[in-house]
Amino acid sequence: MTTIISPKQFSPVEDAENIRKACQGWGTDEKAIISILGHRNLFQRKLVRLAFQEIYHQDLLQQLKCELSGNLERAISLWTLDPADRDAVLANETLQKSDPDCRVIIEIACIRSPEDLLAVKRAYKFRYKHSLEEDLASSTTADIRKLLVGVTSAYRYEGDEFDETVAQSEASTLHQEIHGKAFNNEEVIRILSTRSQAQLNATFNIYKDIYGHSITKGFPGGDYFSTLRTVIRCIRDPKKYFAKVLRSAINMEETNEDALSRVIVTRAEKDLKDIKELYLKRNNISVDEAVAREWSGDYKTFILALLGADQN
Repeated sequence: MTTIISPKQFSPVEDAENIRKACQGWGTDEKAIISILGHRNLFQRKLVRLAFQEIYHQDLLQQLKCELSGNLERAISLWTLDPADRDAVLANETLQKSDPDCRVIIEIACIRSPEDLLAVKRAYKFRYKHSLEEDLASSTTADIRKLLVGVTSAYRYEGDEFDETVAQSEASTLHQEIHGKAFNNEEVIRILSTRSQAQLNATFNIYKDIYGHSITKGFPGGDYFSTLRTVIRCIRDPKKYFAKVLRSAINMEETNEDALSRVIVTRAEKDLKDIKELYLKRNNISVDEAVAREWSGDYKTFILALLGADQN
């Protein structure tokens, strides 16, 4: 979504030198750093980081952490990381908290492609010397642990094919297991952690046809069912899910910069344009306008750069 400099104008050495220059003197020139990194694609950012290391024998990320602070430092650091490394960092950060934000894990497990999820798990193991599943199991308990470890351990089929007979059978199974008198999460977790997105969406559609409402309607209360609802929403319609996360992050009484940064940074080079259109349709205000209204300073400038608003 961010507006990218053309390859002919791009020089990783020049970018590295200009970032270094922005970090020298009495104060950091945040706007100069934003004007560079906020307009470079994944491949270009990787080359800038390599050039910076080669010229100054220092990791660009370490330099940014020393020179920037707060929400701006976090957002730019996440943006500069490779996607698999970024997701590994996001996962580890939330698992270190006393009350982990399960949404972070679910987004990685249920929205990333099977190959991307595998890359995240490799990056996590390399960085932290534990498997993601191991740390996840240590940081969660009971049914939530079973559900999250299940979906994180998955390697789903990625094709569009599905079996309608299986979908009908498993729609009935899900209804019985979720709403029956003797709740049993084993079958629910088996279905949600092994079936492809296409197969699960067929199951969810048949469920609605049979029972007259979406599968998440009428869920009992509690943390487990809240987590289960997020898993289903991420599988069923990721763009709609992200639009809702943005709305919550922006409209909460206390704005949630972690959620805003996570969605914008991770989706900017994926499907942010579609998410922005959904947001506008549902909220009658663009994400760009909402961000400009609620935030100020260099953090706002950077987020708007990723949204492409600074080029409108």
